[in-house]
Amino acid sequence: MTTNHNCFIEFDEHRSLQEQVREYLVKTILDGIFPADQALPSCRNLSNQLKVSRNTISLVYESLLDSGYLISKPRSGYYLAEKYRHSSYLNDGLELEVDLDLEHVMDETNNHQVAPNWEAKLKVHTSQYQRVVKPSHWSCYQYPFIYGQPSINDFPLVQWREASRKVMANPHDHRWLCYKVDKDDEQLIEQIRTRVLPQRGIHASSEEILITMGSQNALYMLAQLLMDRCSRIGVENPGYKEANNIFSLAGATLHPHQVDSEGILLNPLSSMCDFFYVTPSHQAPTGVTMSDQRRQLLLQQAQQNDAIIIEDDYDSESNVETQPKPALKALDKSDRVIYVSSFSKLLAPGLRIGYIVAPEELIYELRSLRRLMYRHPPTRAQMELSHFITQGYYDSYLRKFREQTRQRWELIDNAVHKHIPFCERLAKKELANALWLQTPDNMNSQHLASRAAQLGVLIETGYSHFMPDPNNSLSIPPDHYFRLGFHAIKKDLIEDGIIALARAME
Repeated sequence: MTTNHNCFIEFDEHRSLQEQVREYLVKTILDGIFPADQALPSCRNLSNQLKVSRNTISLVYESLLDSGYLISKPRSGYYLAEKYRHSSYLNDGLELEVDLDLEHVMDETNNHQVAPNWEAKLKVHTSQYQRVVKPSHWSCYQYPFIYGQPSINDFPLVQWREASRKVMANPHDHRWLCYKVDKDDEQLIEQIRTRVLPQRGIHASSEEILITMGSQNALYMLAQLLMDRCSRIGVENPGYKEANNIFSLAGATLHPHQVDSEGILLNPLSSMCDFFYVTPSHQAPTGVTMSDQRRQLLLQQAQQNDAIIIEDDYDSESNVETQPKPALKALDKSDRVIYVSSFSKLLAPGLRIGYIVAPEELIYELRSLRRLMYRHPPTRAQMELSHFITQGYYDSYLRKFREQTRQRWELIDNAVHKHIPFCERLAKKELANALWLQTPDNMNSQHLASRAAQLGVLIETGYSHFMPDPNNSLSIPPDHYFRLGFHAIKKDLIEDGIIALARAME
């Protein structure tokens, strides 16, 4: 006897039919929909119901047979394997009644029990820290000037698939399956050491490099090892909010430093700082490049007061300046600069691969801490990236990315000058990966973002990047700044999006 079950799938055109049919059948089997003593719908029957070819259904049934979900009976059809028959008892009235009785007993028991008060049990409330809100549905906007999201269509998918196949297809190399405890992929370390870091003027040994799960993870580990309630850290204001949250979580006291067109401005509190966190190549979020004079002053300040500088070179590889300044780490003669970067801005933030360059003794402790947290970043991802670099795909994509970024920057720069020239910019000439703008007449950026959204324009408000005045508890962060990213939006829509933004400003 064959199961009389009406099957329906709302197919996604971006996924294969075979994959979706299998997914549906696995879920149906695990949910106990098919009776244990009846054959599943025949290939002909199911193909008619789902409006797909019989060959597709046959391939799916065969794959489920190989995976142990089904058994085949000659001239009868496909049936549930023994270990999946138990779930079909839900269709039997007797067992269902027993199950409901058991549920009733459990409900009665639970009435006399009290759930834990998690609010009282939490020792730390990380939800209290303000964050930069990134809408998950950003791609639904016609003009998504969102920062930090890549242009999906520009990702070198063909080359990355090739790298992935090479890693998994080698019958003599199964390192990606193995447990590396606290080690990194040696080839990736070597590629970073010899191909990536020299472009930023940095020369390091392999023992001075550690792979992380992005820059955020790197900052968290550094804060865990180096900071406590006695630590004082100088930060840029406006600055990277999540870094400030990490340092605050470690108990450190934050001293805000104003940013102008030359970068961070030292102040009387600078001499009290044990650490400085800076983004000198393109200051986050303003895009300003720190001047040579400010770099020397910062290094001198650190030397005089035995302070440590954490340099976040978040867009190191995506820097499209004609002659970009070398990293601050390249000027460091006394090992006071810890260098942090990642491949997120260039390739994809979803890869979660970053790295730290620091003295060997610090890397040794960071490696031990990382082992306690998650052992090591996924080996397969490291090996794929390593292969991607060694085969020349990385350099090829880097050239293409930089050219695309220059084109996008010129388009948005011209559009801003033409349609909203009244918006001031701190970074006027730097080819940063976003534009930091000041609204005219102190227009509220939150109100502007709301009006712009009604016209299909997504912008990022700037107030969350500012720290309150430490001398005035009632101070309110300025709310007349906003940021425009330009990688997620289609190039031919950039000017139209700025025109729509100009209408919102009216």
